[in-house]
Amino acid sequence: MLKIYTDAATNQKNHTFAAGILIVKNQQQTQLKYEISATDNHEAEFIAAIHGFNYLIENFPDEDLVFFYSDSKILIDSLEKQYSKSYSQTLADLLALQENFPIVINNWISDKENAGAHTLAIQALHEH
Repeated sequence: MLKIYTDAATNQKNHTFAAGILIVKNQQQTQLKYEISATDNHEAEFIAAIHGFNYLIENFPDEDLVFFYSDSKILIDSLEKQYSKSYSQTLADLLALQENFPIVINNWISDKENAGAHTLAIQALHEH
C-alpha cells in the first residue's frame, strides 16, 4: 500500500505552472517537484497527478493498493465520474495510468491536509 499526494501551483504573473508530488510508503517519503506546461490551474492539477502516477508505474509497478489524495475537487470528481467536459484527454490519460494498479482509491482532501505536495509545488514554481 502506498499514498500519493499531488498538487499544482500557478504563478499568475508569468503564467507558469508547477507540480508537487509526495509519495509515502512504509513511512518513507519520496518528494518530487516539476515545472509543467498547462493552460490553467485545473489542467495543472490533472498533469500533476499524471506525473505522479507515471512515477509510481516506474518505481512501484507491483503495488496493489494506491490511495490518491488531491485538494482539487474537479480532479477527484472527474475521476469518480470518469468524465470531464473540459479536461477529457488529460482525464483519459490519468485513468489509463491508474489502471496499472489493481486498486486505486481517489480521495479529496483539504488544502491544509495537502500541505506537503503544495509546498513542493510552490518550491518548483520559485526555482524557475
